[in-house]
Amino acid sequence: MTEKIKEFINDPDKLEKMYREDKKSFESGFERIYPEIADTEMSKFWKSRLDFDKSTDKTKIGFGTDIFIMIAVCLFAGFLIKIPDLFNINVNSFFFYEKDAAIIVFLALSIYAFAINRDFSRRNLLITILVFIVSIIYINLLPNSRSNDPANLVYIHMPLLIWCLYGLVYTDFDFKDQGKRIKFIRYNGDLAIMGALILIAGGILMMITIGLFQAIGIHIEKFYMNYILLIGLVSAPVLTSYILKNYTTLTNKIAAIIATIFSPLVLITLVIYLIAIPISGKDPYNDRNFLMIFNIMLLGVMAIIVFSVSEASGIIKRKFSELVLFILSIVTLIINLIALSAIFYRLGEFGLTPNRLAVLGSNIMIFANLILITIDLFKINFKKTEPEKVELTISKYLPVYVIWVLIVVFGFPLFFGMK
Repeated sequence: MTEKIKEFINDPDKLEKMYREDKKSFESGFERIYPEIADTEMSKFWKSRLDFDKSTDKTKIGFGTDIFIMIAVCLFAGFLIKIPDLFNINVNSFFFYEKDAAIIVFLALSIYAFAINRDFSRRNLLITILVFIVSIIYINLLPNSRSNDPANLVYIHMPLLIWCLYGLVYTDFDFKDQGKRIKFIRYNGDLAIMGALILIAGGILMMITIGLFQAIGIHIEKFYMNYILLIGLVSAPVLTSYILKNYTTLTNKIAAIIATIFSPLVLITLVIYLIAIPISGKDPYNDRNFLMIFNIMLLGVMAIIVFSVSEASGIIKRKFSELVLFILSIVTLIINLIALSAIFYRLGEFGLTPNRLAVLGSNIMIFANLILITIDLFKINFKKTEPEKVELTISKYLPVYVIWVLIVVFGFPLFFGMK
């Protein structure tokens, strides 16, 4: 959509037709590329028109209504996260946070999405409620043991499954629409970046507040940690979602700038890290903890690539960003190959376990996805393919991750047992 808008920016009839065919995609696409086309008269006209439509919509439903909905959902999430205190549940023996914290966050996000969508389907709402209920019952029936590998894997993968459910809610259960999938990926990138900024700001506020009270001899650390901090953490995604919805132009600019700055820094860090590994004498083949950290780093870099690709598509001078992402994807492929070889080595030496199989499956999927992304980034940099091609590849690959998560969450406990 963004490329079409730029192509037909001086064709009012074509723009009007595109707008009427898909208003949501047109609006989001226009917001992303507006900084590039802001000097044209037609873009100024459409900017005024779209902003006027938004202000009209806010007048109809009440702009303040969104604020009250956001506050109500945050309070509800805060209530749920404090259930152990309200009912004297030992969080350490029951594993409440490991099992339920992520579900509470995505439940709050789903409730907020339904609440601000005045045209939601009751059928979709019922399906969402049922899936959340089944997920909560299922995960809380699992054994409370840190030595139970299948159960621990469910704790790790259940948030990913609930994230997939939230994706359905966000796209109004039209997940077959590639455009809506891409929009959801972009939203997650913006959510991660803006959420991190909000959490950093919240951390600074917390330190200032505790310091001020300590200065007058009042110690509020325990109260602040147990109530303000905990409730703030589960509320932050909903607050971020509210900001993304109501301050689109501002958040798009901030996310794009951060992605542009952060990607080269990650690339430099990874190259230095790969050089430092043989010097340090550490290797993932014989050091289990190092392999675990290695894989966490791999997942983090993969997420950065995915989200940076989405942000880079809206940057004016994006050629540098595209080249950085291409090199970063190659470096990440090297890291993935090292991790895969270490996993196969440990499988041969120590045998098959649920953890090793889960890590192996995840690495193989990421490796395949990275190859596709790297090929697309190569075409973008050297064969003038449109950047949206990468986003389309990422969106098409999402069902593969969904299938794997379902296998781990429901298949592993059956296959390996819960002893």
